Amino acid sequence: MSKTTQKKLLYPSDIINKYPDVLEAGTLAALEKIAELNDERLVLMEKRDRKRRQRFERQERITFLNSDEIIGGSNITVADARAGKFSGPSIPEDLKRQWIQGTGPAAKPGAAIESSIRNVAYALLSGADGWMFDGEDAMGQINTMSLDNIRNLKLAYRQDPLFLDVAEKVAKDMNTWAESFLGRKIIDNWRDQLTFTTRIFRPRGLHLDDRHFRDSKGNGLSASIVDTTLYLCNCHEALRKAGFSLVLYLPKIQTAEEAAFWKKILDTIETVLGLPQNTILAYVLLEQVEATFQIMEIRAALGGHFLGFNTGRWDYINSVADAMAWDKNFINPNIEAITMTYGYMRHYEDRVRRCVNSPDENGRFALFQGGMEPNIPVGSAKGVEASMKNALAGAAREQKAGASGKWVAHWKMVHIIRPVWEKAGEINQLGRSFPPLCYEKEDADNLFLLEDAPRTIGGARNLLSVALQYGNAFSQGFQAAALKGGDSFGNDDILYLMEDMATGEIRLSILWEWVHKGASLTEDDQKTGLKKGDVFSKAIFARLLDEEYNKLLQADSRDVHENSKTTSLPIIYEMVKKYIDEEVKIPWYIDLLNINLNNIDLEEAKRRIEAYIKKFRENGQRITGNWDYLQ
Repeated sequence: MSKTTQKKLLYPSDIINKYPDVLEAGTLAALEKIAELNDERLVLMEKRDRKRRQRFERQERITFLNSDEIIGGSNITVADARAGKFSGPSIPEDLKRQWIQGTGPAAKPGAAIESSIRNVAYALLSGADGWMFDGEDAMGQINTMSLDNIRNLKLAYRQDPLFLDVAEKVAKDMNTWAESFLGRKIIDNWRDQLTFTTRIFRPRGLHLDDRHFRDSKGNGLSASIVDTTLYLCNCHEALRKAGFSLVLYLPKIQTAEEAAFWKKILDTIETVLGLPQNTILAYVLLEQVEATFQIMEIRAALGGHFLGFNTGRWDYINSVADAMAWDKNFINPNIEAITMTYGYMRHYEDRVRRCVNSPDENGRFALFQGGMEPNIPVGSAKGVEASMKNALAGAAREQKAGASGKWVAHWKMVHIIRPVWEKAGEINQLGRSFPPLCYEKEDADNLFLLEDAPRTIGGARNLLSVALQYGNAFSQGFQAAALKGGDSFGNDDILYLMEDMATGEIRLSILWEWVHKGASLTEDDQKTGLKKGDVFSKAIFARLLDEEYNKLLQADSRDVHENSKTTSLPIIYEMVKKYIDEEVKIPWYIDLLNINLNNIDLEEAKRRIEAYIKKFRENGQRITGNWDYLQ
């Protein structure tokens, strides 16, 4: 692959010609400057990986920090952070009410721009208070999708005629659906509606490398740095001119030191773009269990940038499973049982609401955005009625628990869920009274609290089927995909759920747990003949893997794209098998997926998977770069 060299950047030579509007000279200069932080990011990721290895070797649980420590990358002590001796921002007007935030990518794989940009139109016409345009878990990464994502947002925010033409057509489609389902229109004036929703962006996490850019040493350049820089360089002027705040969602932060590094990234971008200090605001997706142990410290480390936390269920479950992978006695139940009221999840949410309602030194509080509603109102009347009833009950529970709003994964859910907060009538729940945070052994133990719940063959089948389907969708550029277990194909009473990378991660983590810790089944299973108390062995996993894989091969194109059955799906089968077979737990399913993006050669995929496993087994190092750069 031919590459062009700048002072600090390496990238394919043709990328500027393909994206001159996204990669303007000023944007590349800004990226070059901010890329100087990449060495520090690499050190932090090595530190993260080293701590993970040490915990496995020493069989240690994550614990709270010592109160007299200084948070890495800052001059704030842990004690001061916990006491609120830091200054957070006042909540700007366009973020005070965020009852419903939608999430999804701003681009589609392999689509013409007129089709791809429809994603943005649906989002901005949805009636959501905010929309998080995703560059991470829901954003496909094949080819140059990350750059398509930025291009579409730039066009939309500047109200390019192409976008306005698409938006007018989309508004008609949305009203047609709404009149059929809700009995009323949801858009009166589509141009006015485009100004309603606060625009938010989620870059990829610090653990991921960008697919196009590397630093001058040939190291993978942080996807966090690339995504954040390109988004803000291309969109900050239009956003500020329209009166919107500059808002991000920061994913996969594990420690307060990493939060302090994010502060450095944001401070640097503000300097490069000539923005006033703390213009860029950020929610933190609290989706890593170690971060919950450092929750006030993260808030303090981000200081004037920090808006609030979001309780991300799926990634969080995965992080708990990964943190406890060394403990043979820690075995999760069926994924369906791990709701926000289950054991460690209940205590996680409780710490979030206590944290955000603890005042800083100016008496300011932070926001708490509830988790994802994955349901989509598409299916039989019976199925939709039951699923929407559950969705509304979940939203009502979160509102009562202290959340100022929640996420939905599809625009159709906005007007279904929003009435929960309209009925409550409160613009937000800032400053609601909860007990102060505590840091005792019981508090730490509660963050790993297991409770009795089913562990069944049916649960294993669902884990396997969706993990296979998700990997297959990812490989085709659909990192957000509507999926359900193979046994439910053709049954419209069971709805598809919107899945993203987080659900792929947790399904393999739980299956690995069951196989390598000898999980006992809690129920008899008629089809397999297995009994309550039988151990979930590698042989059982292998049998179920083949059975669920064959269901996908036999499925129609509504559930599994026909062309994938001889291209990407066999590669995902190999990937899932190797992940579960490996004695040393692989930290990220997405690593195996990323190194096989744009590859449909099974033998080549096997070579790449083996290379990854060999390297990780030998020295704990991940392969995170674009495979084409590694040759």
